[in-house]
Amino acid sequence: MKSKKVHLATSSTELKEHAQAAVRKSGGAIILVPVDFSDHSEAALMQASEFANLMQATLVVLHVVHDPGEMPGYYSKLVKKKHATRMPDDAAEAFQEFMADTIKANPERETLQHATQLMVIGLPVTRILEVVEHLKPIMVVMGSQGRTGLKHLVIGSKAAQVVQLCAVPVTIVKKRSTEL
Repeated sequence: MKSKKVHLATSSTELKEHAQAAVRKSGGAIILVPVDFSDHSEAALMQASEFANLMQATLVVLHVVHDPGEMPGYYSKLVKKKHATRMPDDAAEAFQEFMADTIKANPERETLQHATQLMVIGLPVTRILEVVEHLKPIMVVMGSQGRTGLKHLVIGSKAAQVVQLCAVPVTIVKKRSTEL
């Protein structure tokens, strides 16, 4: 199954246009799901899909293109290309693969199949909050690795920052451990 096109909003004007289109499509009930293609993001997307089904809401899946300092070359490792391409192009390809794989693994979830895929460039927390401001979702659902201790102090937690600064309810999801 081929994934839908990822919409890249390169300016605030484009972001507003994509947000308005998503609001029109949903009738106003939107759940925003920021993803970084991790297992925790997939778990958050699955949880958000359940919420969207129960609340008759539309999913907007967001990826913020950002080459994190703790993982330089993040996108090139995901896409594994032999030639150099622009980071947003690699991110869009990784985003489409992530969504296609998730949809293929969960074909019964219609909310995933109809989700809007939006990509912006910038610092994750700042851009997530900007998207929230424009979309006015009923909630944000995002994954967290659950870093603690020194790693949390040095790298920080994007999820914790979003929880502290977000104007709408935020649900944090961690991938369930398969070990008992």
